[in-house]
Amino acid sequence: MYRYDEYDHTLVLERVAQYRDQLQRNLAGELSDDEFRPLRLQNGLYIQRHAPMLRVAIPYGMLSSMQLRKLSDIGRRYDRGYGHFSTRQNMQFNWPKLEDTGDILAELATVEMHAIQTSGNCIRNITTDPFAGVAPDEIVDPRPYCEVLRQWSTFHPEFAFLPRKFKIAVSGTLEDRAVTYAHDVGLQLYRDEKGDVLARVIVGGGMGRTPILGSVIHEALPWQHLPTYLDAVLRVYNRYGRRDNAYKARIKILVKAIGAEAFARQVDEEWQLERDGIATVTQAELDRARAAFTDPEAPVLPETDAGFDAKLASDPAFARWVSRCVRGHKRPGYRAVTLSLKPTGIAPGDISCEQMDALADLADRYGFGELRVSHEQNVVLADVALADLYELWLGARAHGLATPNIGLLTDIICCPGGDFCSLANAKSIPIAQAIQEAFENLDYLYDVGDLELNISGCMNSCGHHHVGHIGILGVDKTGSEWYQVSIGGSQGNRTSLGDVIGPSFAAEEVPGVIKKLVETYVEQRTPEERFIDTVRRLGMAPFKASVYGESTKKAEVTHG
Repeated sequence: MYRYDEYDHTLVLERVAQYRDQLQRNLAGELSDDEFRPLRLQNGLYIQRHAPMLRVAIPYGMLSSMQLRKLSDIGRRYDRGYGHFSTRQNMQFNWPKLEDTGDILAELATVEMHAIQTSGNCIRNITTDPFAGVAPDEIVDPRPYCEVLRQWSTFHPEFAFLPRKFKIAVSGTLEDRAVTYAHDVGLQLYRDEKGDVLARVIVGGGMGRTPILGSVIHEALPWQHLPTYLDAVLRVYNRYGRRDNAYKARIKILVKAIGAEAFARQVDEEWQLERDGIATVTQAELDRARAAFTDPEAPVLPETDAGFDAKLASDPAFARWVSRCVRGHKRPGYRAVTLSLKPTGIAPGDISCEQMDALADLADRYGFGELRVSHEQNVVLADVALADLYELWLGARAHGLATPNIGLLTDIICCPGGDFCSLANAKSIPIAQAIQEAFENLDYLYDVGDLELNISGCMNSCGHHHVGHIGILGVDKTGSEWYQVSIGGSQGNRTSLGDVIGPSFAAEEVPGVIKKLVETYVEQRTPEERFIDTVRRLGMAPFKASVYGESTKKAEVTHG
């Protein structure tokens, strides 16, 4: 994985010193809260409902075991003994004291970490496939390109105060696991017939109050021009994006207003001014970045292992875990493993400091000291020998990290919601826990099969409810918490946005609603169909009827 060079170290330490000074002046009353706000935001610090929240950057989701141990240490010393992995592949601490945040940033710098640009109206953490570099369907390893873009975007002087936040996702596989169509910019890397790397550039996607899927504005951008072309995209957005209304300030609103073709023309005109300028990436620069992402020095292994096969045949619990949590690998004899952070009763994405330490040990023992954070708020060990899977499973299970529910209904994506976030209209975590409790029967979950359920506590959509097979959105009605339910959303190559099934529900009704939706699917599916396939085939009508029945019209009058 990428390691800091002298420039990185200098920049991060200078930023820590700057922030310490800004913080002390704020605490002393010399810098008002309004003046301090944009400064703290670009250092990852929010003021939430009960306490500050510090969001730590994990570039493209990659962590070393040393860094995870430092996060554990920070959580233990400065927080309440845990951290939270977000859908942006970052970690959030929900309870630090404001006066300690400078010390926390200094601690992060000792292990090549920071919180720069994890919030504020700037280019945020660039995300990608958690299986990058090992996925069998990979065409181009996106990590070196992510690193080039990370360095391009960090401290970019033109883009520190954009109209709104800006998110970039990069994919290099046959199956899009980075949700590129739902980002401000999505980049799909591929190779042409000569083997040269090109990028399909998708602009204007996003969720939130106005969910929109992005539009392709360049079909075949040479990799050398990624920074210069994105400079042009952001300059057009910075010039014409709305600043008078925060709800209409995202680039998706601008692209929709003028049309994707007109936007692409403006970008191209801007790009011609610096197309071959100083920001053009050289082969030497790409090679420098690529050198940080070589395969670990691991022994060559046979494709099969007799010990693994024996355990698979003799231990049903292990076999069940393998079926849901273990994926193929580009190298023979290795597998990629997803460790679930979704046991029943725990907020999705939360991980205790004890679990962080245990996970770091498992990564050292079985994963060459590296980990990945997934968009789904789980953790991946990308390079595990087939022969080590059983011992890894035992170790993970001992620390509550081996729930065999990856891709199932209880593998819920969920924002912190009203328990923490001052923007939330409703709580998310209790809804997730109630649904998990309602579907604790693993046999039934396995029969239901792949089903993605996402929960957001407000229209900002941090839980990405718009692209869940089932999406749940918290809404405020006359001071009470209610929940809208949508179906038909999806990520992947057929990214789609869900449609609301009808009037919203009280919190206690939600698990029953989800049960009715699932039961309808089980009754109506064909043998090969997933939940999303059945929804696409039948449409909303049978699902809506199962939930509302004859009382639909009455419910619309009462709760609409």
